[in-house]
Amino acid sequence: MRHALVAALLATSMFSLPATAHAQAMSAEEAAALRAELAALRTKVETLEARLDQASPPPVATPAPAPAPAPEASATQIKWKGAPEIKTADGWSFKPRGRVQVDAAYVGAPGAITDPALGFSNELRRIRMGFGGTIPGGFGYKVEADFAESDVVLLDAFMTYDDGPLKLTVGQHNSFQGLEELSSSNDTSFIERSAFTDAFNFIRRAGVSAEYSTGALLLQGGVFTDNFTALDSGNDGYSFDGRVVYAPKAGKTQLHFGGSAHWRKLGDTVPTVRYRQRPLVHSADIRFVATPNMEADAETGFGAETAFIRGRLHGAAEAFWQSVDRPGLADPHFFGGSVEAGLFLTDDTRAYKGGIFKEVHVKNPVSDGGIGAWQINLRYDHLDLNDAGIVGGKQDGYMASLIWTPIDYVRFMINYARLQYHDAVIPAGGDRDYGVDSVGARAQIVF
Repeated sequence: MRHALVAALLATSMFSLPATAHAQAMSAEEAAALRAELAALRTKVETLEARLDQASPPPVATPAPAPAPAPEASATQIKWKGAPEIKTADGWSFKPRGRVQVDAAYVGAPGAITDPALGFSNELRRIRMGFGGTIPGGFGYKVEADFAESDVVLLDAFMTYDDGPLKLTVGQHNSFQGLEELSSSNDTSFIERSAFTDAFNFIRRAGVSAEYSTGALLLQGGVFTDNFTALDSGNDGYSFDGRVVYAPKAGKTQLHFGGSAHWRKLGDTVPTVRYRQRPLVHSADIRFVATPNMEADAETGFGAETAFIRGRLHGAAEAFWQSVDRPGLADPHFFGGSVEAGLFLTDDTRAYKGGIFKEVHVKNPVSDGGIGAWQINLRYDHLDLNDAGIVGGKQDGYMASLIWTPIDYVRFMINYARLQYHDAVIPAGGDRDYGVDSVGARAQIVF
């Protein structure tokens, strides 16, 4: 704007000069007058520029745009782990949980044995529903019930408190019986656990327990009463249970060594015990080995366990000795144990954490065009219920299983077992030593 005004002034002044200055040669006087006029014009121009500079405001620098504020982290997060898990920034969380297991089975025995439980059977083995989560301050909770039977059976109902390596639990929960019993039924190698775990009545009980974990060492112990169902009937039994686990890593191999001890005082309401077991599958309501009801004051049990995982291969072995304190009579000592080995045919591995086996995470699920995880397992299972005048029978099981896990949270299993019995409680004619074939299959979804 300033330069345009100056140019206009110059043009006006030039056109106001005498025309003769352009048309003919100027005299000396005229040249001197022209120079004086140009000097005066320069002065006017400089004065005008100074006035324009004073009148024009200084240029205003355009500020750089402020950076957009970073989006704040959401106070509530929802993740999918088979079911939605809701977490807040201050430590609250909630997740529904459950499982559905549908079983079918066939049990074939010698023709001399007639029982409606033989042949084909099926059942809803487990329909569990519940929820669990965390509470600010290191607290947690879990409640789960089973709806598979005609009555609703409360399984887990407890609260926890975590403080670094220490964990306290109050309520109904497992009492540290052993590796396979503490591992979820979602993750076992066979359709049912080893025979001794059911025979010796390993169940959840109400109590208070503590766990301490440091490095490869895990210590567990607690004081328990009875299961909530038994407590409703007035049972006043109690028990002391403990377990120690040492689980080091040897290169790429996860090792596991453990032992447990249990002492249970029977209550006055139910002062008897009985040990028995089905032929691998649960839907066949028949027992070829079983003790009679025994009046008892107490039970004492000791367990030993070992396992390893290396890549696709795993192995495990457990043994358990159970004795019964019978007032005025000889105390019987019973035994059960199993040895198993498993191999993944796909590039998968069995998981392990906190002293138990965990769920398989499929590397190539069918949802991504893969074939899922395929696993085969072999097991020898032994149960001896003969001692001190008690003839409950002996069972030797030779078992195989095939497991397909197409995606996380879904699993299909098929098992075969050849069960050899000695002193069976169900005679085949006059024979108490014979073999039984058992086949079981399961479809399972977990959330």
